[in-house]
Amino acid sequence: MPQFVIEREMPGAGSLSPQDLQGASQQSCSVLRDLGPEIQWVHSYVTDDKIYCVYRAPSADLIQQHADTAGFPANSISEVRTIIDPTTAE
Repeated sequence: MPQFVIEREMPGAGSLSPQDLQGASQQSCSVLRDLGPEIQWVHSYVTDDKIYCVYRAPSADLIQQHADTAGFPANSISEVRTIIDPTTAE
Protein backbone atom coordinates (compact mmCIF):
# COMPACT_ATOMS: atom_id res chain seq x y z
CA MET A 1 0.00 0.00 0.00
CA PRO A 2 1.31 3.50 -0.77
CA GLN A 3 2.85 5.45 2.07
CA PHE A 4 2.45 9.21 2.49
CA VAL A 5 4.02 12.00 4.54
CA ILE A 6 1.58 14.67 5.68
CA GLU A 7 2.83 18.09 6.74
CA ARG A 8 0.53 19.79 9.23
CA GLU A 9 1.25 23.44 10.06
CA MET A 10 0.30 23.75 13.71
CA PRO A 11 1.93 26.73 15.46
CA GLY A 12 2.98 25.75 18.96
CA ALA A 13 2.71 22.02 18.31
CA GLY A 14 5.96 21.39 20.16
CA SER A 15 4.46 22.92 23.30
CA LEU A 16 1.34 20.75 23.35
CA SER A 17 0.89 18.87 26.60
CA PRO A 18 0.87 15.08 26.74
CA GLN A 19 -2.89 15.33 27.34
CA ASP A 20 -3.35 17.49 24.23
CA LEU A 21 -1.36 15.01 22.14
CA GLN A 22 -3.36 12.14 23.59
CA GLY A 23 -6.61 13.88 22.70
CA ALA A 24 -5.44 14.53 19.14
CA SER A 25 -4.35 10.90 18.83
CA GLN A 26 -7.71 9.70 20.10
CA GLN A 27 -9.53 11.94 17.62
CA SER A 28 -7.38 10.63 14.77
CA CYS A 29 -7.91 6.99 15.75
CA SER A 30 -11.66 7.50 16.05
CA VAL A 31 -11.87 8.83 12.49
CA LEU A 32 -9.56 6.07 11.24
CA ARG A 33 -11.91 3.45 12.71
CA ASP A 34 -14.83 5.04 10.88
CA LEU A 35 -12.94 5.19 7.56
CA GLY A 36 -12.02 1.51 7.73
CA PRO A 37 -8.88 -0.58 7.40
CA GLU A 38 -7.64 0.91 4.13
CA ILE A 39 -6.01 3.87 5.94
CA GLN A 40 -3.41 3.40 8.63
CA TRP A 41 -1.50 5.89 10.77
CA VAL A 42 2.11 4.76 11.20
CA HIS A 43 3.58 7.52 13.40
CA SER A 44 4.12 11.28 13.63
CA TYR A 45 6.99 13.64 14.34
CA VAL A 46 6.11 16.72 16.42
CA THR A 47 8.30 19.78 15.87
CA ASP A 48 7.93 23.33 17.19
CA ASP A 49 5.32 24.47 14.66
CA LYS A 50 4.52 21.43 12.52
CA ILE A 51 3.58 17.80 12.80
CA TYR A 52 4.77 15.38 10.14
CA CYS A 53 2.65 12.23 9.93
CA VAL A 54 3.33 9.00 8.09
CA TYR A 55 0.27 7.15 6.81
CA ARG A 56 -0.48 4.19 4.59
CA ALA A 57 -3.50 4.58 2.32
CA PRO A 58 -4.58 3.78 -1.22
CA SER A 59 -4.78 7.48 -2.13
CA ALA A 60 -4.03 11.01 -0.99
CA ASP A 61 -7.77 11.71 -1.25
CA LEU A 62 -8.50 9.31 1.61
CA ILE A 63 -5.83 10.99 3.74
CA GLN A 64 -7.39 14.38 2.98
CA GLN A 65 -10.80 12.99 3.97
CA HIS A 66 -9.31 11.85 7.29
CA ALA A 67 -7.82 15.31 7.91
CA ASP A 68 -11.06 17.10 7.03
CA THR A 69 -13.16 14.79 9.21
CA ALA A 70 -10.77 14.92 12.17
CA GLY A 71 -10.34 18.69 11.91
CA PHE A 72 -6.57 18.58 11.35
CA PRO A 73 -4.73 20.63 8.74
CA ALA A 74 -3.08 18.76 5.88
CA ASN A 75 -0.96 21.46 4.27
CA SER A 76 0.79 18.97 2.03
CA ILE A 77 0.38 15.28 1.34
CA SER A 78 3.32 13.65 -0.45
CA GLU A 79 3.57 10.05 -1.58
CA VAL A 80 6.77 8.33 -0.52
CA ARG A 81 8.49 6.95 -3.61
CA THR A 82 11.33 5.17 -1.85
CA ILE A 83 13.04 5.04 1.52
CA ILE A 84 16.77 5.39 1.99
CA ASP A 85 18.91 5.03 5.09
CA PRO A 86 22.60 4.55 5.88
CA THR A 87 22.53 1.03 4.43
CA THR A 88 21.70 2.55 1.03
CA ALA A 89 25.33 3.72 0.91
CA GLU A 90 26.66 0.17 1.11
